[in-house]
Amino acid sequence: MDMKKMEDGFKLILEGMGEDVNREGLLKTPERVAKMYAELMTGLSGEIKPEDILKTRFHEVYDEMIIVPDIEFASMCEHHFLPFTGKAHVAYIPGDCVVGLSKIPRVVEYYARFPQIQERMTRQIAELIQKELKPKGVAVVLEASHMCMTMRGVKKPGATMVTTQLLGRFKTDEKTRAEFMSRIYASR
Repeated sequence: MDMKKMEDGFKLILEGMGEDVNREGLLKTPERVAKMYAELMTGLSGEIKPEDILKTRFHEVYDEMIIVPDIEFASMCEHHFLPFTGKAHVAYIPGDCVVGLSKIPRVVEYYARFPQIQERMTRQIAELIQKELKPKGVAVVLEASHMCMTMRGVKKPGATMVTTQLLGRFKTDEKTRAEFMSRIYASR
């Protein structure tokens, strides 16, 4: 990432707003904003390859649903560059392997660290798990609140969006899908 370009760009935004970029409170703001975006957009660095996240596998014989619910995430809407935050619920039915518990939240975190839309992020999580683990099915549900909808535009605080991506048995078997949905919403 080009920190200098990001700093200069944010200075232009401040000037465009009519702000004095040399006033005390704003002197280091472009630098802080550049550092913040570098931190929030680590996916753009290319340092981590998504397929590497799921490399460590255990060849256990387990053919029941594995659910990792309530994975909190924060991402940045690519349309307005405002955050959206929420929870991911991820499940898979293993083929010939399972992964460690931390790997699924790492997949969610990886895709959250790009300029993003929720629909794409939901699909990317499911497709990576399907491609790398070759399970019998994958289900991903993302529930998020978008600042571009809660603090601007229609201004509807508390409104959320839910997106789903169902693959394999979760898509084709109504009972499997119903079991997953009932388990992630059981505590409500």
